Amino acid sequence: MIVRKLKAGNMKVFVHDTRKNMGEQVAGDFSKKLKSLLKTKDEVNVVFAAAPSQSDFLAALEKEEGIDWKRVNVFHMDEYVGLSSYAPQSFARFVKTFVADRFSPKAFYAINGEADPEKECERYSRLLRKHKTDIVCLGIGENAHVAFNDPGEAKFWDEDDVKIVTLDEVCRRQQVHDKCFEKIGDVPKYALTLTVPALLRAEALFCTVPAASKADAVRKTVRGKIDELVPASILKAHPCVRFYCDRDSAALL
Repeated sequence: MIVRKLKAGNMKVFVHDTRKNMGEQVAGDFSKKLKSLLKTKDEVNVVFAAAPSQSDFLAALEKEEGIDWKRVNVFHMDEYVGLSSYAPQSFARFVKTFVADRFSPKAFYAINGEADPEKECERYSRLLRKHKTDIVCLGIGENAHVAFNDPGEAKFWDEDDVKIVTLDEVCRRQQVHDKCFEKIGDVPKYALTLTVPALLRAEALFCTVPAASKADAVRKTVRGKIDELVPASILKAHPCVRFYCDRDSAALL
């Protein structure tokens, strides 16, 4: 159940009573948009985030019917440098497990964390240019990052589509909070990420942000000014963004 609606810039914000209900609305809204695009396009290209914040949405998406996944190309938005796609923490593995293996899309294009980072940025950038992004499904970090565009790394007018970034301490600690790694020393310091402009190039963005740990980031994103030190704040400038919270993440709004 939606308990509150508000608007921040162009962004529509929905607050739900539970994570489950939040995930169901995201799945329904995403499914509706995807089906609409499939009526007018031969293929649709979707970028998915890989994080626990997406679990309720992806679980609910399994119940959505009538999607022709054989005309959907799946991408993801970031990956740790040097990490094997077989590692439990790999974002490529997450998207393969919870999206590609579940829905059998036409193609899944994974970022290879073990490849030469600069060459992999170039390769994935070419893929993104060839397959123009239609939809992005994302979350935000405890430091309000989008993908791995942390404060200090995020550039709203970045010239690159994919780049190498250094992860800040808040971002790396979040990976421990999310139980992806046992301790911060285990979290890689570098990653490949889609840039802010590459994400915003999509026609529609669906941003799912549950949990009390994100409350301050949600407050800064929704209530604050658009600022590169709050990377998610740029979402308010996009013409078609839906931002979904539960009671915990919306507690400071």
